[in-house]
Amino acid sequence: MTKKLNLLVIMMFSSVILFAQENLPGKAEPGKCYVKCITKNEYKTVTEAIEVYPAYTKLEVVPATYKTVEERVIVKEASKKFVYVPAVYETEEVSYIKQESSSDLKIIPASFTTGSKTVEVYPKTGGWEYKEITCDSPNKDDCVAACFIEYPAQFRNVNYTALVKDATVSNEKTPQSSGSYKKRVIKTPARVDEIEIPAEYKTIKKLVVDSPAITKNVKVPAQYKEVSKTIITKKGGITTWEEVDCELLDANILPIFYELGSARLTPASKRTIDETLLPLLKSKPISIEIMSHTDSRGHDNFNIILSQQRANSVVNYLASKGISKSRLSAKGYGESRLVNRCENDVDCSENEHQKNRRTEFRVLEN
Repeated sequence: MTKKLNLLVIMMFSSVILFAQENLPGKAEPGKCYVKCITKNEYKTVTEAIEVYPAYTKLEVVPATYKTVEERVIVKEASKKFVYVPAVYETEEVSYIKQESSSDLKIIPASFTTGSKTVEVYPKTGGWEYKEITCDSPNKDDCVAACFIEYPAQFRNVNYTALVKDATVSNEKTPQSSGSYKKRVIKTPARVDEIEIPAEYKTIKKLVVDSPAITKNVKVPAQYKEVSKTIITKKGGITTWEEVDCELLDANILPIFYELGSARLTPASKRTIDETLLPLLKSKPISIEIMSHTDSRGHDNFNIILSQQRANSVVNYLASKGISKSRLSAKGYGESRLVNRCENDVDCSENEHQKNRRTEFRVLEN
């Protein structure tokens, strides 16, 4: 059982080697590289009209038509306004009697003199006075003696003031004095003027119905859409071997450098493609891969999209020169394959960043 299995393995291995050798180029030279090219199907694009909507009848409204007429309208009614005109004053000098003339009465008081005189304040008097005396008579009247006693007059010195001259009045004249003051008097009295304000008018335009809306039957034709489709004009599938430069099987940098944040091909970049890729693709039925890159500036996701756009711009340019897009592959790598140290947050010159904004290509085996 083991011997049969080993024999089967040997036979299968030998068959693979023979099959591989049979599918290699018949005449190969040492140091040369060959790529297997399977001819592609050839296609052409045709346009076909397809009915996408049937013909039918529909009712259509013919809208009313309008005409423009002008009308003069009042936008502000007439009115009146009252304007107050203030009084006008002027200044005049007014004289007045500041103090009237008068007579000042001056009182001259009375004058007096003083002196003294003796005044009898009690007159001279006399009279009988009875006195009891000692006697042996039991009758008291017998023991009374009558004596006539005389009292002298009483006097007193009295000071007095005597009028020398009575009070009098003297009359002195005071002259009048004059003054003046400034007085504002009305030259023109205040008044209220009544002013007529005329009405204001404006000409307006307005739309009036010229003909009313109606309906009508409308035949709607069928709708067709032109569809472009690709048909095979020549069947491919024939295998050929093409000799290529061995270096073309690895990634080769094209001197295509882009402006910052742009996928536009400059005139210099187009000349590079015309001088390198275009002759190669026209001389050999090979397929190539276009690989584009960005520098590290900008968001990572944006750089992936931008690099893909750059690769697509090369593919589109080659297609515009007659190269089938089936032979071209576009791949954007963003900032994942920098050729120098200029990673995120590394300070680099513009020339260093530009080296990363590049496009590469390599030959693909079909």
